[in-house]
This record gives sequence, structure tokens and C-alpha cells, in this order.
Amino acid sequence: MAALIFRASTPNDVEALFNVWHRAVEATHEFVSAEDRQRIAKLVRDQYLPSAQLTVACDGEGLPVAFMGMTDNSIDSLFVDPEKHGSGVGKALIGLAKDRFPAGLTVEVNEQNEAAAGFYRHLGFGVTGRSPLDGQGKPYPLLTMAWPDSAGRQVDQ
Repeated sequence: MAALIFRASTPNDVEALFNVWHRAVEATHEFVSAEDRQRIAKLVRDQYLPSAQLTVACDGEGLPVAFMGMTDNSIDSLFVDPEKHGSGVGKALIGLAKDRFPAGLTVEVNEQNEAAAGFYRHLGFGVTGRSPLDGQGKPYPLLTMAWPDSAGRQVDQ
């Protein structure tokens, strides 16, 4: 993995982070309708990115390639530019979160995003719950995952 720089987001990052988000969603969320992606994109661009405190991963040139948002020990968002998938940047961001919250982390991931669920499983997260609807009541099932998965709890999928 090339050298990464981690830093807090600033208001000047919104456009670059939106581009990371958009490319990642286009590459991994084909199960979300185009209409829903447009609706979510507006919320991400206009509300979430300008107000969230995010950890940004930048490449050696200082360009954002990924970001992670958290509320306490819960990962709210983790998006990696598709060109950097498999490079270790997502794992590095999760490592920062694990260092900050060694007692445990939680995350909700779209069940239909099998690559993301597999990524979290690979890093020691286990499925502890399932919702048939996403946070907006849309039929995009969410898996609740936790690390460490010391209880070995799994739900039928």
C-alpha cells in the first residue's frame, strides 16, 4: 500500500469526498434504484458531507481516496474510491477505528453489498442483526455487524 495520510475532513473536502462516495456507490450499489441513488446523493452532498466529522484518507499527493464517519463506536460510513479497492485503505481506516474503540465497533452494511459484508467479516466482524429495510424505510436490507465477534453470534441470512 502506498503511503496514506489520514486527517480530519474540512468544508473544502465536500466535492472530492462526494466524488469518492459517488464512484464507490456506482461500483458497489447496483441493487439501489437509480431514483433512490439520486435522492441519497442529494442528501450526502448537501447534508451529510458538509456537517459530518470524517476521517479522510489521502494518497501521497494529498488527494482524498477514502473516508470514514463515526458516531461514538459506530461506523456510519466507509467509502473507498473503486480504484483503491483492495489496496488496504479501508482496512487502515478500520484499524484507526479499532485503535480508538478497542472495546468494540458496530456497523450497518447493505446485505446486498456482498463485497462490503465480506470485507467486514474478513476484519473480524460478525452479523448480530438484520433489518429488512434501510434507514429510510426502503427495501434494502441491512446487516448489523459487530467487532469483536467474541460471542460468535450470527443470524440466518
